[in-house]
Order: sequence, then structure tokens, then C-alpha cells
Amino acid sequence: MSQNKTRPTSVSPSDFIASIEHPVRRADAETLLEMMTRITGWEPKMWGPAIVGFGQYHYRYDSGREGDFMRTGFSPRKANMAVYIMPGYSDHSAILARLGKHKSGKSCLNINKLADVDLDVLEELIRAGLADMAEKYPE
Repeated sequence: MSQNKTRPTSVSPSDFIASIEHPVRRADAETLLEMMTRITGWEPKMWGPAIVGFGQYHYRYDSGREGDFMRTGFSPRKANMAVYIMPGYSDHSAILARLGKHKSGKSCLNINKLADVDLDVLEELIRAGLADMAEKYPE
């Protein structure tokens, strides 16, 4: 039974964000912190050294791997902002088509800067991802 290596820490998300050197990335992280706190109603927590996460769920795969992870969150990386909002259970292509400039993987959205996207559409996408999570992993 393997566990997820990325776990909550005691580091303050606000302190982590304040330490981001790049001014645009820091400002974008502050915006996402406010937005995700408002949308979720959950207290943000650091997951590992560089992910700000909201909520938590327990997963168990057929392989036997199980663990706990955040329901949504973001990581201000050097190259871009990784936003963890699409759990990969639903097709969000209609929302993504209206979002603006981005790249996406199965569960991660990469944005160079928030100015490149429509924040109202981003909020819609975050809510859709949380609804997917709530369906698959009820609280």
C-alpha cells in the first residue's frame, strides 16, 4: 500500500506566497489564494514545499495505492502557474475554450499569468472541478 508523498505541512500559505520573488507570479498567487478561499470556504494549507491546497479527500486505486490529497489548489512555479482544478473525470473542453491562453494536462492547468485568462471563466472551471470531486469523493 503506497502513500502519496505530497502531504500537508505547517508552513503558512501566506508566508510562502510572500516569499515568491517574481512580482507577477506573487500577485497571481495572492489572487488565486483569495479566489479559491472564497469559492471553497476551506482554509488553505501547504502541500509539500510549493503547492497551496484546499480541502482534502482519500483515494484508493484498484492497484492498492491509496492516500490523501487536496481537492483543488495551485503551485506558482518559475515557468508558469499550475492550477490543480480538473480531476480528469469530466470533459471541460467547453469551459477551457472560453478561458484564454493556457495549456492543460489531465488534472493540471498551466497559465503563464492570470492576465492571459478570463477570471470569471477560471472560477467557473474551479467550481466544475470541485463538483466533479464531490461526486466521485463525497465528503
